[in-house]
Amino acid sequence: MTARAHFAGAAHTLRNLRQDFVEWHDGRPRYALWAVDVDIPAVAQRVAAADRHLGGLLLDGYRRQPHVTLGLCGFPQAQPRRRDDYGPAALAAQLAGLRRVCCAPFEIAIGGLSSFTSAPFLSVADIDGGIARLRHGLAVADINRPDGAYTPHITVGLYAGSWPAADVLRRLEAFAEVEALKLRIARISLMSYCARDIGGPLTVAADFELGEGRLRLRDAAAFGADFFTAVV
Repeated sequence: MTARAHFAGAAHTLRNLRQDFVEWHDGRPRYALWAVDVDIPAVAQRVAAADRHLGGLLLDGYRRQPHVTLGLCGFPQAQPRRRDDYGPAALAAQLAGLRRVCCAPFEIAIGGLSSFTSAPFLSVADIDGGIARLRHGLAVADINRPDGAYTPHITVGLYAGSWPAADVLRRLEAFAEVEALKLRIARISLMSYCARDIGGPLTVAADFELGEGRLRLRDAAAFGADFFTAVV
């Protein structure tokens, strides 16, 4: 069942709350994920247009840059102690997995507006199967197992209330038809966000260059001084 079909069968959207989920992060400052960075003007403009179209339905202050999540990692810790911590050994295993699938640069196509019950999104077509290959490479140990439901997408925002799904669906269907925006993807990024901020901006810690199989550090400090020492 597609995300749109699932949404059409729902009664209401899920209301998101802007709060600090302390019981989730338990004081750990950052949460990490692998994603395709698509923060370019053409994509940002389409996201902004969708956000305006859904005015009044979405939570204020969503500041995540446009991206396509490939897999969640956990809380970066140089010395992991809890199951949802993400340490250097897990990163090394994922890098080995990425190199094993030998994923070359590939194309995706960004389409129109659709929705989960919790969040509206722009659809993403995995034209060359590159996203699927990367997710397979990232699926190591207990991280990012690929057997659950997954829909590649670019989140527009988070629903601020429990709105009647039928009404929201009509808004989604009224969004202007758009041509597929094709992008060539040559790298993926290891990102993180402040765990206290439900819609806070992403920071890129490192890029993994496809084809080359090389990890290039960017803002590595967000993961802690010692995190990448044994990996890079």
